[in-house]
Amino acid sequence: MKQEVFLPDDYRPAEDEPFMNERQLEYFRRKLLEWKQDLLADSRDTIEGLQDSTRNIPDVADRASEETDRALELRTRDRQRKLVAKIDSALRRIDEGEYGYCEVTGDPISLKRLDARPIATMSLEAQERHERREKVHRDD
Repeated sequence: MKQEVFLPDDYRPAEDEPFMNERQLEYFRRKLLEWKQDLLADSRDTIEGLQDSTRNIPDVADRASEETDRALELRTRDRQRKLVAKIDSALRRIDEGEYGYCEVTGDPISLKRLDARPIATMSLEAQERHERREKVHRDD
């Protein structure tokens, strides 16, 4: 069993400490787990709301509006489901010792980028190159 790392409530990863040390890894693990729990709670609330709101609405316009709202909610949940998969992947990278390093270049991903987007798999530079290539090679 792995020993729990002490992490003060006000801890923030800093550039002047060793990259992806135990405290930084624990910080990002907790951040990812909290994000995942929030998404799963939202998903449960949506499912309960959809089950409770199943009713017959006689007015065609009201029914259409409700169906549009449902479709939008389900699309949002699908995006969140994909996000949970990315969070799980990031947690796996933490366990495997690969978290925080660009999958393209192998360089460290900046702490600011990871703090803003903890599921990032590429450094900012690699991500920008990827997006430029995608834009150039995209079929319009």
